[in-house]
Amino acid sequence: MSPSLDELRKFVAPEVLFGEDARALCGAYAERIGMRRVLVVTDPGVIAAGWVSPVIDDLASHGIETMVFSDISPNPRSAQVSAGAAVFSAERCSAIVAVGGGSPMDCAKGIGVVASNGGHVLDYAGVDRVAVPMPPFICVPTTAGTGADVSQFAIITDEQNHAKAGLISKSLVPDLALVDPIMLTTMDPELTAATGTDALVHAVEAYISNGAWEMTDDLALAAMRIIPRALPACCSNSEDRESQRAMALASLNAGLAFSNASLGAVHALAHALGGQLDAAHGECNALLLGPVMRRNLKHVAPERAALMADALGIEGSDLANRIPAWFDAFALELGIEAHNRGAGITEAEFERIARTASMDACMATNPWRPDVADLVEMLHDALD
Repeated sequence: MSPSLDELRKFVAPEVLFGEDARALCGAYAERIGMRRVLVVTDPGVIAAGWVSPVIDDLASHGIETMVFSDISPNPRSAQVSAGAAVFSAERCSAIVAVGGGSPMDCAKGIGVVASNGGHVLDYAGVDRVAVPMPPFICVPTTAGTGADVSQFAIITDEQNHAKAGLISKSLVPDLALVDPIMLTTMDPELTAATGTDALVHAVEAYISNGAWEMTDDLALAAMRIIPRALPACCSNSEDRESQRAMALASLNAGLAFSNASLGAVHALAHALGGQLDAAHGECNALLLGPVMRRNLKHVAPERAALMADALGIEGSDLANRIPAWFDAFALELGIEAHNRGAGITEAEFERIARTASMDACMATNPWRPDVADLVEMLHDALD
């Protein structure tokens, strides 16, 4: 007898090498995978930080040729993916190494999808629409939070519609993630706070997701135990190796959790809001987490909310209000404030953002299905 679909769960993950100086093994692993001519995908800030040249040198020491593509902005655009795919083809590359934060890694995934499948990257927006696997792909993350180095997600900006498109497919899971906490030392406090908060939201949304199960729960709760202590320490001291290692591990845990349990209304709204405002994804998440969770926790079993509170270090009763209040206070502690960001957004734009969010793939696993009016209310609470 075949098992019930309700009983089946899957878990996808890349090979992961975690620890200080993991980045120095990129060439050895690339050679083992069979890489010969590599497109190194990165951005100008990562190059300036000094992380790209050593990776290229290491690849060269293993007989691997490289071409660099770095014309990538925060919130990578579909046109940038097209440009990178053109370079991949013109330079006869056969593999990709991404060095950077979420933007280079997501752009690299888009390049890989187009290189293998043709067409335009937005043709593959949605769930399980990537038919042909990407070329061999290694991620070397320079931030702790996005989870792109281990996830089956990529977020690409649709410039024409001022929206972010999500690609979700196990074909987007990298072959290898080299997670090196040393690479976090060049992040400024603002980037550290934004990416670290993204990791927190990944853990929280994966935990309350309709797709959560025991394996993702353990990873999500592990991340929630680490981040309240480690993230403020990372923001205040860029040389705190202990907290950086902790955040790198928390990001890894949260990334694996959300990649396999998916996300919810916070990310759906953040994608739509970020596409409209071209705003930092982590900051959008930080502002939305409290307002969205005030609604979501009404639909979460009390015993699960209690486990979340315990992981975060929140004591007392009335957790449906106490937990969202903690999220609001944590964002303020990290220096992330609304500053009346909704002032320049018209009511029609609020509704458009909400409608876009309502169609986001992440909404399918939110613990309840908010309507457009609910989403508009959450946006006002977050931004006004």
